[in-house]
Amino acid sequence: MNFLKYLSGATLAVVFFVILGGCSANEPFEDDRLNIIYIMTDDHAVKMISTIDSTYANTPNIDRLASEGVIFSNSFVTNSICAPSRASMLTGKHSHKNGKVTNSDHFDGTQRTVPKLLQKAGYQTAMIGKWHLESLPTGFDYWEILPGQGDYYNPDFITDSGVERKPGYVTDIITQTSIDWLETHSKEKPFCLFLHHKAPHRNWMPKLSDLSAYEDSVFELPQTFFDNYEGRKAAKEAEMRISSPHDMDLLYDLKVYDGSQDSRLLSMYDTGDSLGQYGRMTPEQKEEWDSFYAGIINDFNSQERSPKELAQWKFQRYLKDYLKTIKSVDDNIGVLMDYLKKEGLLENTLIVYTSDQGFYMGEHGWFDKRFMYEESLSTPLIVRIPEKFSDFRGRVEAMVQNIDHAPTFLEIAHANIPRDIQGKSYLPWLKGNEPDNWRKGIYYHYQEFPAEHMVKRHYGIRGERYKLIHFYFDINNWEFYDLKSDPYEMRNLIDEPQYQSRIDSMKQELRKLQIHYDDPVRNKFD
Repeated sequence: MNFLKYLSGATLAVVFFVILGGCSANEPFEDDRLNIIYIMTDDHAVKMISTIDSTYANTPNIDRLASEGVIFSNSFVTNSICAPSRASMLTGKHSHKNGKVTNSDHFDGTQRTVPKLLQKAGYQTAMIGKWHLESLPTGFDYWEILPGQGDYYNPDFITDSGVERKPGYVTDIITQTSIDWLETHSKEKPFCLFLHHKAPHRNWMPKLSDLSAYEDSVFELPQTFFDNYEGRKAAKEAEMRISSPHDMDLLYDLKVYDGSQDSRLLSMYDTGDSLGQYGRMTPEQKEEWDSFYAGIINDFNSQERSPKELAQWKFQRYLKDYLKTIKSVDDNIGVLMDYLKKEGLLENTLIVYTSDQGFYMGEHGWFDKRFMYEESLSTPLIVRIPEKFSDFRGRVEAMVQNIDHAPTFLEIAHANIPRDIQGKSYLPWLKGNEPDNWRKGIYYHYQEFPAEHMVKRHYGIRGERYKLIHFYFDINNWEFYDLKSDPYEMRNLIDEPQYQSRIDSMKQELRKLQIHYDDPVRNKFD
């Protein structure tokens, strides 16, 4: 089983448990239960969906999902980093409860997860695409996953029988593999398909046929692009600036390669038969790639640029490649929707579109995520609803989090929701109803530090208008924002006298949430 080489040592102990995992219950398919397709992308910023913000992206197929369902305007994550976000979705629990606190932590696949509970409720379950949890999937009747972050071109996939390298572009392959599974699933039982794309994760390598997309676009700089981070020590020390050659690399990120650079070579331009992304391409693919990026390299070398001008040049290249990978996702959602319509599955299938977190598209001069600021705390959440289930359409302003998917899916499946699940079902909102005692604030906790991008550990509370953040571990800094008067979070009001009463009350609410969610960090800062 040569797929074992892709897994960390901590993972090997559960490999055989996973492969020999239990069978699902064989309950009859009740007519009013819905199939579920959960589409998750990686690092899709909310503003990069055209039905939400038409400034940058063109996403007609994601827009179609929205027009046939609901947009959650205040959708947030509990921890803005890839793998912990995925674990929160699977378990309905915050990171400190499911054990996946950082990307490098091993996810314990023996714990209770929503796919296992769906199996017991009679659902068929499948996981196809990016997994990224340092363990093999459990609770799925079928799974086929990318190793680690996966690759854009000719990617490897791990299955319970080994590793297979598939020719083509990763977004296309994940979609077609999902359709192939739908072709073979039992029509006697409902299904839940987790379809997880790699795109638009760094380093934003477009499909070859999309290389020219967005090339005629000139994007307006965000208002906060030249932020100096006054009053925000943690923001100032983070390493994710577009302007920095250390943070955003010309070669790795922007494909400006002249054969002499020695920067991230192994992961981008390794020409051997390895995991190097450029090295995975066929000679024909490399020829098409090189032909296009030669023009970019020539443009880069054609003139001297000041540091400010170079930062703006990098911003334009970044957005163009990022949006091209979004285009591949949107195109493939169209392919999936056409298939579902042809097979008559749209009539009884709930389709969820989301991302594992948001992403900075130049705001504060940044790319990446991790912070509790709005751009990375927020994540898209669009739910397409079959007409027979609900005729409600439009926007929902209620605050939801990624821990809410698990109880929602279980309620759809008519399954019991375990008491240790920390999320709340948003199913009533899909029917146009407002549940009693819905949350007025969300809790957030990020802990991957020291690590890449050097974002400090922090936790906080985000209410309907105000936000309070505590950066800790190697510093002790508080930040407080009025999102109504300062939506871009440029002015830290923590020391302003007129806000002290509000800050004190939010600290009390923060403490209540830490107790409610049983976060042990509360015991360190009493």
